[in-house]
Amino acid sequence: MKPQPHTLLRFYFGGLKLGPGKVQLLELIRDTGSISAAGRAMEMSYKRAWMLVEEMNAAFTAPLVSSARGGAKGGGAHVTEAGLAVITAYRAAEAASAQATAAHVATLQGLLSDISEQK
Repeated sequence: MKPQPHTLLRFYFGGLKLGPGKVQLLELIRDTGSISAAGRAMEMSYKRAWMLVEEMNAAFTAPLVSSARGGAKGGGAHVTEAGLAVITAYRAAEAASAQATAAHVATLQGLLSDISEQK
């Protein structure tokens, strides 16, 4: 059985790498309202998730995530308009890339042997 092909899109902007992991982190923060919950969902530490958020916030002209410390109101985080724009642009580029490469991926897949047992 041949594996289901997929592509991974990653952009390199100088020191910033923007790819599926960081975009998923933004989406999970958007959905959960929490950096720690987003990190847990991705099986990463809060420290790692916070470091990635800080990296993205520093790289763009406006922060992608805004957060409030815990306390009586519980704190939390939300994805800003800039962050939503990054998610939208990345997902659009991902879809365009998949569409543009579909015939080439199909050709490559047709040339594969049965690699279902290979890792």
